[in-house]
Amino acid sequence: MRAIDNLVERYPKLASCRDDIQSACDLLPRTFACGCRCYICGNGGSAADALHITGELVKSFALKRPLDKSFVERVTDKELLSNLQGALPAFALVENTALATAFSNDCAAEYVFAQQVYAYAGQLDCVWGISTSGNARNVIHALKAAKGRGAVTLGLTGVVGGEMKDLCDVCVCVPETETFKVQELHLPVYHAICLTLEEHFWGNQN
Repeated sequence: MRAIDNLVERYPKLASCRDDIQSACDLLPRTFACGCRCYICGNGGSAADALHITGELVKSFALKRPLDKSFVERVTDKELLSNLQGALPAFALVENTALATAFSNDCAAEYVFAQQVYAYAGQLDCVWGISTSGNARNVIHALKAAKGRGAVTLGLTGVVGGEMKDLCDVCVCVPETETFKVQELHLPVYHAICLTLEEHFWGNQN
């Protein structure tokens, strides 16, 4: 795929996890093609990455995204149609401050992502966990809850993989160990995944 070829050309050290990046790019189209959704979680910088990924999937990234024909046929408001773009249903589980603080206060903070996965995720949805160590407890609990819901699991972490590695159907372990260096490689990886998804769903319409 062009985006992955370009990624490895610009970041040669990512050649070591190229196959796993490709697997992520194969997994996610199956999720979205069957009308399912992707739920993304992480902490700190990884929470920011979850929001960043959601933004790239819910609006256009590098290509123009025409709207679904069935939607266009049902809507008569031309201005509305001209201001919307094709989208993939992705949600960052880090956004709901009221829920997060209530659950943390009333129950247990490290299960706040798992609670949302239990509430939202269904069979064949994707739960995408991001953790530089692969051991963030709230992310691990979310992935376990995803398994219970019959969702597929995707991980993005550092070279060791941590506990996350064994809980994910696909786990991309970038070849770094220090937190900031792992995060520096996470961004181009998920950009390549988002570009590949956009090309898959809208490339033939551009």
